[in-house]
Amino acid sequence: MPELPEVQTVVNDLNEKIVGYCIADFWSDWPKAIKNKKLADFQKEIKNRKILEARRIGKNIFIGLSGGKTLYIHLKMTGHLLIKSQIQNLKSNNFFNDKVNQYIHHIWKLRKNKSEIDLEFSDVRKFAKIVLDDTEKISALSEIKKLGVDAMSPEFTFAKFSDILSKRKGKTIGSVLMNQELIAGIGNIYRSEILYLANVLPQIKVASLSPQEYKKIYQAISVVLKKAIKMRGTSDSDYRDTSGAPGNFQKVLKVYRKAGEKCPKCGTIIKKSTLEQRSVFYCPKCQK
Repeated sequence: MPELPEVQTVVNDLNEKIVGYCIADFWSDWPKAIKNKKLADFQKEIKNRKILEARRIGKNIFIGLSGGKTLYIHLKMTGHLLIKSQIQNLKSNNFFNDKVNQYIHHIWKLRKNKSEIDLEFSDVRKFAKIVLDDTEKISALSEIKKLGVDAMSPEFTFAKFSDILSKRKGKTIGSVLMNQELIAGIGNIYRSEILYLANVLPQIKVASLSPQEYKKIYQAISVVLKKAIKMRGTSDSDYRDTSGAPGNFQKVLKVYRKAGEKCPKCGTIIKKSTLEQRSVFYCPKCQK
């Protein structure tokens, strides 16, 4: 599943490439992804609306539209958005011929003056979600209301992080970082990388952490996520940006999916274990 850096990369691309365009039409062969409207109603309500901005909370994408509407998209496990010109749709392109980009189930036709582009939604497993609603109602949706503080928002201060940990002392730090109702945006990839940078084992209980370790983990969250955003995310499986290109952070991963390899710091063999039914990767010597 795309995590915060991948979703932020998509949001940055949307703001750069489609803001100012109007939605001329919409096509879908999988209307079940549209959760709150019938396809015909969705097509009617979204048509001729201007795209104002894109933003993100956790792993959720919000596209603000004219007329007080917001398009809410969750990519889920295998969804990704592609922005294509008419020329790119007509010509062969190595990125767009990749198998992960051949499962297009939704297309927004966009126009601005004489320019026409498509915003295409590819989703191999058809788990993704699309919602169109009044902007003022989006934040009241149950799945949005229950989200914790975004891991890259100004509200995610060290005091806020410390407060979250102080109330979850019986939990492992690895499970706390993955809990979207506490901190939104961190998934399996970045949990392992963050805790490796902080020299903390994923399995350790919060109650066993020192104030200094609180600080190291908090700082590592910012360092890892910012670097991953700068490198346009991690493509360890099928993630692609809006141009169909892979991210680059997988080139600098230290422990994630590195079980059996040597730790880049000390040479100890990196281990893999399971924490709450999800894999975690760590160095048993560097991480205490």
